[in-house]
Amino acid sequence: MRIQLIDHLGVKVLIGVALAGAINVGSVARTFNIDGDLVGEVVLASSLKADTLSDLARAYDQGYLEMRLANPQIDPWLPGEETEIIVPSLYVLPDAPHHGIVVNVPEMRLYFFPQVQGSERRKVVTYPISIGRQQWTTPHGVTTIVAKVKDPNWYPPESIREEHAAQGDPLPKIVLAGPDNPLGAFAIRLGLPGYLIHGTNRPYGIGMRVTHGCIRMYPKDIEQVFRTVAIGTAVQIVNQPYKVGVAHNKIYLEVHPHLVEDDDIFRDQFSHVVELLVAKTVGREVQLNWGDLQNAILEKSGIPRAVGVLGGVNVSSRGLTQIDEKLPTERLY
Repeated sequence: MRIQLIDHLGVKVLIGVALAGAINVGSVARTFNIDGDLVGEVVLASSLKADTLSDLARAYDQGYLEMRLANPQIDPWLPGEETEIIVPSLYVLPDAPHHGIVVNVPEMRLYFFPQVQGSERRKVVTYPISIGRQQWTTPHGVTTIVAKVKDPNWYPPESIREEHAAQGDPLPKIVLAGPDNPLGAFAIRLGLPGYLIHGTNRPYGIGMRVTHGCIRMYPKDIEQVFRTVAIGTAVQIVNQPYKVGVAHNKIYLEVHPHLVEDDDIFRDQFSHVVELLVAKTVGREVQLNWGDLQNAILEKSGIPRAVGVLGGVNVSSRGLTQIDEKLPTERLY
């Protein structure tokens, strides 16, 4: 892979052209040092003729939807040979304590903050996930890891068995470990009854709303998490489609589509974002680019965008209603 760094929208962007055989399909996530609220880099890759967007998502440890959001003009099934593909591996860290596991449901991403010793730099590892469908939502809240199981059997609850039976696909009471088990080879049980972080036998569904509420991961990712996290690790499940962060004296906004069932919560998008900006920069003056801010909310690309710098005017002094009237509410899921 050929790589160079450029500066784009105030963000360092990693440019790479993938050559035949250069991508390790199913590669595991990277570990990032934490320096401010922003980690990672955007990768620009070039597709091969046989690639689909799902292939590239799996190759770069991304979810399907985040690749779609970052590449809205690309045909997901036929990107074409040597098509420029944005890999959105740049993240504003969620607004939650940086320890244990943090799951941001609308982002469809899990963050793991390993324990550090003494003066060791804080680190984070992040992974794409699948979440619950609208009628089987992934719950929010604080819990812990209570058990870990290798090669788990699956005991589908009666509600899921009834659903499958209605679709002409009856399930047994026990699905034994193996290639037909949707839990994959590793399962991590949460303190929320009935909910797991687990692998899958259908990895191309990662980054979609396809589960019955559990958190699903690529096989290599769940194996890495399974071997790293301890029983008793804290797990925070949050609902943050809008994330604001500060790094290198710049203010970044990362926007994802909110879940369809949260329309009422995030109806006033612009005011919600400004509240986040005020909370993040309390006690400090900032200078915002209101055009960039509006574009970030409109595009919902999932890629952090520099929207201001520290030093300037108070963000709460601007009018909100006039700008918010122009913002659409379309979602991709």
